[in-house]
Amino acid sequence: MLTADPVVEMVNGAVAIARRPVLRTVDLTVRSGEFVALMGANGSGKSTLVRALTGLRPLTTGSVRLFGTDLDHFHDWQRVGFVPQRGGAGSGVPASVWEVVASGRLTRRRLLHRLGRADRVAITDALEVVGLADRVRDGVATLSGGQQQRVLIARALAGEPDLFFLDEPTAGVDLPNQQVLADTLGTLSQRGATIVLVAHELGPMAPLIDRAVVMRDGRVSYDGPPLASEEVATAHLDGHQHHHHETVRHDHAPHVASPLEGGLG
Repeated sequence: MLTADPVVEMVNGAVAIARRPVLRTVDLTVRSGEFVALMGANGSGKSTLVRALTGLRPLTTGSVRLFGTDLDHFHDWQRVGFVPQRGGAGSGVPASVWEVVASGRLTRRRLLHRLGRADRVAITDALEVVGLADRVRDGVATLSGGQQQRVLIARALAGEPDLFFLDEPTAGVDLPNQQVLADTLGTLSQRGATIVLVAHELGPMAPLIDRAVVMRDGRVSYDGPPLASEEVATAHLDGHQHHHHETVRHDHAPHVASPLEGGLG
Protein backbone atom coordinates (compact mmCIF):
# COMPACT_ATOMS: atom_id res chain seq x y z
CA MET A 1 0.00 0.00 0.00
CA LEU A 2 1.02 3.61 -0.50
CA THR A 3 2.84 5.43 2.28
CA ALA A 4 0.52 7.79 4.14
CA ASP A 5 0.86 11.50 3.41
CA PRO A 6 2.89 13.70 5.79
CA VAL A 7 0.68 15.71 8.14
CA VAL A 8 3.45 17.38 10.18
CA GLU A 9 6.90 18.23 8.82
CA MET A 10 9.70 20.13 10.54
CA VAL A 11 13.01 20.61 8.74
CA ASN A 12 16.11 21.93 10.54
CA GLY A 13 13.91 23.52 13.20
CA ALA A 14 15.50 25.60 15.94
CA VAL A 15 14.02 27.69 18.76
CA ALA A 16 15.76 30.04 21.16
CA ILE A 17 14.14 31.57 24.26
CA ALA A 18 15.87 34.65 25.68
CA ARG A 19 18.75 33.82 23.31
CA ARG A 20 19.16 30.39 24.85
CA PRO A 21 18.87 27.53 22.34
CA VAL A 22 16.00 25.21 23.28
CA LEU A 23 15.53 23.30 20.01
CA ARG A 24 18.51 22.56 17.77
CA THR A 25 18.26 21.40 14.12
CA VAL A 26 15.21 19.19 14.60
CA ASP A 27 13.87 17.14 11.69
CA LEU A 28 10.52 15.42 12.24
CA THR A 29 7.81 13.98 10.01
CA VAL A 30 4.49 12.59 11.23
CA ARG A 31 2.27 10.84 8.71
CA SER A 32 -1.50 10.61 8.53
CA GLY A 33 -2.95 8.16 11.07
CA GLU A 34 0.22 7.80 13.16
CA PHE A 35 0.20 7.89 16.95
CA VAL A 36 3.58 9.34 17.93
CA ALA A 37 4.90 9.71 21.48
CA LEU A 38 7.32 12.60 22.08
CA MET A 39 9.40 11.54 25.07
CA GLY A 40 12.42 12.68 27.04
CA ALA A 41 13.45 14.18 30.36
CA ASN A 42 12.08 17.46 31.69
CA GLY A 43 13.75 20.32 29.85
CA SER A 44 14.64 18.19 26.82
CA GLY A 45 12.52 20.33 24.47
CA LYS A 46 9.37 18.20 24.09
CA SER A 47 6.79 20.86 24.89
CA THR A 48 8.71 23.55 23.01
CA LEU A 49 8.73 21.31 19.95
CA VAL A 50 4.94 20.91 20.09
CA ARG A 51 4.47 24.65 20.51
CA ALA A 52 6.73 25.29 17.53
CA LEU A 53 4.79 22.78 15.43
CA THR A 54 1.53 24.58 16.25
CA GLY A 55 2.85 28.09 15.66
CA LEU A 56 2.75 29.04 19.34
CA ARG A 57 6.54 29.38 19.51
CA PRO A 58 8.36 31.00 16.56
CA LEU A 59 11.31 29.27 14.91
CA THR A 60 14.70 30.95 14.76
CA THR A 61 15.67 28.76 11.81
CA GLY A 62 14.07 26.01 9.79
CA SER A 63 10.51 25.43 8.60
CA VAL A 64 7.25 23.73 9.55
CA ARG A 65 4.53 22.42 7.26
CA LEU A 66 1.07 21.24 8.31
CA PHE A 67 -0.94 19.19 5.82
CA GLY A 68 1.57 20.16 3.14
CA THR A 69 1.29 23.93 3.72
CA ASP A 70 4.01 26.17 5.16
CA LEU A 71 3.04 27.25 8.68
CA ASP A 72 3.23 30.93 7.68
CA HIS A 73 0.47 30.33 5.12
CA PHE A 74 -1.57 27.76 7.03
CA HIS A 75 -5.08 28.93 7.94
CA ASP A 76 -7.03 25.68 8.22
CA TRP A 77 -6.79 25.59 12.00
CA GLN A 78 -10.06 23.71 12.45
CA ARG A 79 -8.06 20.65 11.37
CA VAL A 80 -5.75 20.96 14.39
CA GLY A 81 -6.64 20.24 18.02
CA PHE A 82 -4.26 21.31 20.79
CA VAL A 83 -4.65 20.00 24.34
CA PRO A 84 -2.40 21.98 26.71
CA GLN A 85 -1.12 20.92 30.09
CA ARG A 86 -3.84 21.11 32.72
CA GLY A 87 -2.23 23.77 34.93
CA GLY A 88 -4.83 26.34 35.98
CA ALA A 89 -7.62 24.52 34.20
CA GLY A 90 -10.15 25.10 36.94
CA SER A 91 -9.38 28.78 37.52
CA GLY A 92 -10.78 31.93 36.01
CA VAL A 93 -14.38 32.63 35.05
CA PRO A 94 -16.71 29.85 36.29
CA ALA A 95 -17.80 27.65 33.41
CA SER A 96 -19.68 24.40 33.06
CA VAL A 97 -18.31 21.33 31.33
CA TRP A 98 -20.76 21.92 28.46
CA GLU A 99 -19.66 25.56 28.02
CA VAL A 100 -15.98 24.68 27.88
CA VAL A 101 -16.46 21.82 25.42
CA ALA A 102 -18.80 23.98 23.30
CA SER A 103 -16.01 26.57 22.96
CA GLY A 104 -14.20 23.98 20.83
CA ARG A 105 -16.74 24.65 18.07
CA LEU A 106 -15.62 28.26 17.61
CA THR A 107 -13.48 27.43 14.59
CA ARG A 108 -16.43 25.63 12.98
CA ARG A 109 -19.10 28.36 13.09
CA ARG A 110 -19.49 32.03 12.35
CA LEU A 111 -18.84 34.49 15.17
CA LEU A 112 -21.89 35.22 17.37
CA HIS A 113 -24.01 32.58 15.62
CA ARG A 114 -25.91 30.23 17.89
CA LEU A 115 -25.02 26.57 18.09
CA GLY A 116 -26.63 24.55 15.33
CA ARG A 117 -27.60 20.90 15.24
CA ALA A 118 -24.18 19.81 13.91
CA ASP A 119 -22.49 21.73 16.73
CA ARG A 120 -24.61 20.06 19.40
CA VAL A 121 -24.05 16.61 17.92
CA ALA A 122 -20.27 17.15 17.90
CA ILE A 123 -20.27 18.45 21.49
CA THR A 124 -22.40 15.54 22.71
CA ASP A 125 -20.19 13.02 20.90
CA ALA A 126 -17.04 14.57 22.41
CA LEU A 127 -18.50 14.36 25.91
CA GLU A 128 -19.49 10.74 25.39
CA VAL A 129 -16.04 9.80 24.06
CA VAL A 130 -14.33 11.17 27.20
CA GLY A 131 -16.96 9.70 29.51
CA LEU A 132 -18.35 12.99 30.86
CA ALA A 133 -21.83 13.02 29.32
CA ASP A 134 -23.32 12.87 32.83
CA ARG A 135 -21.34 15.92 34.06
CA VAL A 136 -22.33 18.52 31.45
CA ARG A 137 -23.82 21.01 33.93
CA ASP A 138 -21.10 20.65 36.56
CA GLY A 139 -18.61 23.44 37.02
CA VAL A 140 -15.17 22.56 35.68
CA ALA A 141 -13.59 23.76 38.93
CA THR A 142 -15.49 21.03 40.83
CA LEU A 143 -13.90 18.21 38.79
CA SER A 144 -10.79 16.21 39.62
CA GLY A 145 -7.56 16.89 37.76
CA GLY A 146 -8.04 13.88 35.52
CA GLN A 147 -11.60 14.90 34.71
CA GLN A 148 -10.44 18.43 33.86
CA GLN A 149 -7.91 16.95 31.46
CA ARG A 150 -10.71 14.96 29.82
CA VAL A 151 -12.68 18.21 29.42
CA LEU A 152 -9.71 19.73 27.57
CA ILE A 153 -9.57 16.72 25.26
CA ALA A 154 -13.33 16.94 24.66
CA ARG A 155 -12.98 20.65 23.81
CA ALA A 156 -10.41 19.79 21.15
CA LEU A 157 -12.45 16.82 19.94
CA ALA A 158 -15.61 18.95 19.57
CA GLY A 159 -13.93 20.87 16.76
CA GLU A 160 -13.56 17.60 14.83
CA PRO A 161 -9.84 17.92 13.96
CA ASP A 162 -7.69 15.57 11.91
CA LEU A 163 -4.57 16.19 14.00
CA PHE A 164 -4.21 16.24 17.79
CA PHE A 165 -1.31 17.58 19.84
CA LEU A 166 -1.48 16.67 23.55
CA ASP A 167 1.05 18.09 26.01
CA GLU A 168 1.54 15.64 28.92
CA PRO A 169 -2.18 14.87 29.44
CA THR A 170 -1.48 12.32 32.18
CA ALA A 171 0.71 14.59 34.34
CA GLY A 172 -0.66 14.57 37.88
CA VAL A 173 -3.55 12.29 36.86
CA ASP A 174 -4.41 9.17 38.86
CA LEU A 175 -4.29 5.73 37.25
CA PRO A 176 -8.08 5.28 36.71
CA ASN A 177 -8.25 8.61 34.87
CA GLN A 178 -5.10 7.72 32.92
CA GLN A 179 -6.91 4.60 31.72
CA VAL A 180 -9.93 6.66 30.65
CA LEU A 181 -7.62 9.05 28.79
CA ALA A 182 -5.98 6.07 27.07
CA ASP A 183 -9.38 4.68 26.08
CA THR A 184 -10.34 8.11 24.72
CA LEU A 185 -7.19 8.42 22.63
CA GLY A 186 -7.63 4.86 21.42
CA THR A 187 -11.08 5.81 20.11
CA LEU A 188 -9.69 8.89 18.33
CA SER A 189 -6.90 6.81 16.81
CA GLN A 190 -9.38 4.22 15.55
CA ARG A 191 -11.38 7.03 13.95
CA GLY A 192 -8.30 7.96 11.92
CA ALA A 193 -6.92 10.94 13.81
CA THR A 194 -3.19 11.67 13.76
CA ILE A 195 -1.95 12.06 17.34
CA VAL A 196 1.26 13.60 18.70
CA LEU A 197 1.49 12.95 22.44
CA VAL A 198 4.06 14.56 24.75
CA ALA A 199 4.66 12.19 27.63
CA HIS A 200 7.24 11.62 30.36
CA GLU A 201 5.82 8.14 30.94
CA LEU A 202 3.25 6.35 28.80
CA GLY A 203 1.44 4.21 31.38
CA PRO A 204 -1.82 2.83 29.94
CA MET A 205 -1.18 4.62 26.64
CA ALA A 206 1.83 2.44 25.76
CA PRO A 207 -0.14 -0.08 23.64
CA LEU A 208 -1.49 2.73 21.45
CA ILE A 209 1.89 4.11 20.35
CA ASP A 210 3.13 3.49 16.80
CA ARG A 211 6.43 5.32 17.15
CA ALA A 212 8.60 7.01 19.76
CA VAL A 213 10.59 10.19 19.26
CA VAL A 214 12.99 10.93 22.12
CA MET A 215 14.30 14.44 22.74
CA ARG A 216 17.57 15.16 24.51
CA ASP A 217 19.13 18.62 24.91
CA GLY A 218 16.83 20.06 22.25
CA ARG A 219 17.67 17.43 19.64
CA VAL A 220 16.02 14.24 18.42
CA SER A 221 18.13 11.45 19.94
CA TYR A 222 15.90 8.57 18.81
CA ASP A 223 13.13 8.14 16.24
CA GLY A 224 11.86 4.61 15.86
CA PRO A 225 9.70 1.81 17.23
CA PRO A 226 7.97 2.35 20.60
CA LEU A 227 10.09 2.21 23.73
CA ALA A 228 9.34 1.18 27.28
CA SER A 229 9.59 4.14 29.66
CA GLU A 230 12.77 2.73 31.23
CA GLU A 231 14.43 2.59 27.79
CA VAL A 232 13.98 6.29 27.04
CA ALA A 233 16.96 7.47 29.07
CA THR A 234 19.36 5.24 27.11
CA ALA A 235 17.83 5.68 23.62
CA HIS A 236 20.42 7.32 21.40
CA LEU A 237 21.38 8.05 17.84
CA ASP A 238 23.10 4.69 17.31
CA GLY A 239 19.62 3.23 17.10
CA HIS A 240 18.24 6.25 15.29
CA GLN A 241 15.92 5.54 12.43
CA HIS A 242 13.05 7.31 10.76
CA HIS A 243 10.31 4.82 11.29
CA HIS A 244 7.21 5.52 9.21
CA HIS A 245 4.36 3.13 8.66
CA GLU A 246 3.77 1.94 5.13
CA THR A 247 0.05 1.61 5.77
CA VAL A 248 -2.58 3.66 7.53
CA ARG A 249 -4.29 1.65 10.25
CA HIS A 250 -7.59 3.48 10.28
CA ASP A 251 -10.61 3.49 8.04
CA HIS A 252 -11.42 7.18 7.98
CA ALA A 253 -10.27 10.49 9.42
CA PRO A 254 -12.54 12.98 11.17
CA HIS A 255 -12.19 16.71 10.70
CA VAL A 256 -10.85 18.04 14.02
CA ALA A 257 -10.08 21.42 15.66
CA SER A 258 -10.11 23.81 18.57
CA PRO A 259 -8.60 27.18 19.49
CA LEU A 260 -4.89 26.58 20.06
CA GLU A 261 -4.46 29.21 22.77
CA GLY A 262 -6.26 29.47 26.07
CA GLY A 263 -7.25 27.16 28.87
CA LEU A 264 -10.47 26.38 30.64
CA GLY A 265 -10.58 29.72 32.44
